[in-house]
Amino acid sequence: MRGELHKKGGLAWKKRFFVLDETQGSERIVYYLKEGDEKVRGELPLNAESRTSDLPNKKNGFQTITNKKALVVYAESEEVRTEWKSAIAAVISRLNGMTEQKEPREGHHIFQVSGTEFEMETKVRGWGEGVRGEIRLLRHFDHDNIIRIVDLPVPPSINNFEDVYMVTDLMETDLHKVIYSRQPLSNDHSQYFLYQMLCALKYLHSTSVLHRDLKPSNILLNANCDLKLCDFGLSRGLNGDGGGGAENNLTEYVVTRWYRAPEIMLSCQEYSKAIDVWSLGCIFGEMLLRKPLFPGNDYIHQLKLITQFIGTPTKEDLWFVSNDKARKFMLGLPKCGPVDAKKHFPGADPGACDLLSQMLRLDPSSRITVDEALAHEYLAPIRDQAFETTAGREIDWGEIEEVELTKENLQKIIWEDVTVYHPTAREEAKQRGD
Repeated sequence: MRGELHKKGGLAWKKRFFVLDETQGSERIVYYLKEGDEKVRGELPLNAESRTSDLPNKKNGFQTITNKKALVVYAESEEVRTEWKSAIAAVISRLNGMTEQKEPREGHHIFQVSGTEFEMETKVRGWGEGVRGEIRLLRHFDHDNIIRIVDLPVPPSINNFEDVYMVTDLMETDLHKVIYSRQPLSNDHSQYFLYQMLCALKYLHSTSVLHRDLKPSNILLNANCDLKLCDFGLSRGLNGDGGGGAENNLTEYVVTRWYRAPEIMLSCQEYSKAIDVWSLGCIFGEMLLRKPLFPGNDYIHQLKLITQFIGTPTKEDLWFVSNDKARKFMLGLPKCGPVDAKKHFPGADPGACDLLSQMLRLDPSSRITVDEALAHEYLAPIRDQAFETTAGREIDWGEIEEVELTKENLQKIIWEDVTVYHPTAREEAKQRGD
């Protein structure tokens, strides 16, 4: 099998000439700059554990993955994509026939969906209000930098099931693992990761949804540096532009403490999209420093670390704090100015330091917005406004939050979600007598 495909590299797709090498013992996908070129530009070995899947967000797109390395391409037509996928699948199938089936590891079980076997932990996450909202949100989201549900496998019965599986885009690792690995993190990496996170937030906030739990482990990555936000179990809605209202009277028990915006810890009754910008700033700083910016042991320690970094606040800075004790505590902290970013982040791009300082402002009203951050000069070399899309409509939280949280209601909601991916499931269940 050989022919032209478009390969994903960074933000761009480039046409390359591909060859599927089926030689026994050296099975691989090789690509060249063009047909007739003798210099190999790259390759992906194939083995029994390789797998291929469609890209739901790219017409005629598919990816092949071996040992956490992904080759992402798209074809000129659905027919060409099918031919390539079938040829690759045939090679993988042959390789599977040459290997013995493995038993699942202790504490795991085999679960099969869409023709693919997954080794799953037997201990699974309990599902309730968080999962109910997360599935419904992910059904509505459609952005390259937000994880997608690829499939919701059909439970065995409408009224008698105890668990649910979400099959999502396949991602290889998360930002936490990358930050604390030996993998070099260049300015280009930090710049590109931050840009994708901001694109995701722009889309998310356009639906009037706050993530509320941004941290490195909730940011998934592939080897080609594609990035997707995940874990929307704590997400909640906003009114209009993120101003006041009952929906903004949100719990302070959100966001892992190290990434928590100061207005949450200072017991503000209302907060806005700025809390996600603060969390993103903490993550950005952690990428530059390769350790947490504010690893507080508790609220008091956390606030002290923040003020030691950005400087102690004035009364004017604390206009948004209605709690007298919280305001007095902040004003009573030892006086200090902001850190010297050049010394704190040695080797960091000056533009990165400037953008970070605007993301980590105590006053949420003066904190840089997502749109302003996207327009910052630090991101100018890679900015492509075609990727900065919005949803065009807000999420209806009524259908998510107004249902009484009982087991029967949850099962009903999950079945409604399942039928989006399996339109015939309900009728098939009726025929079985469920």
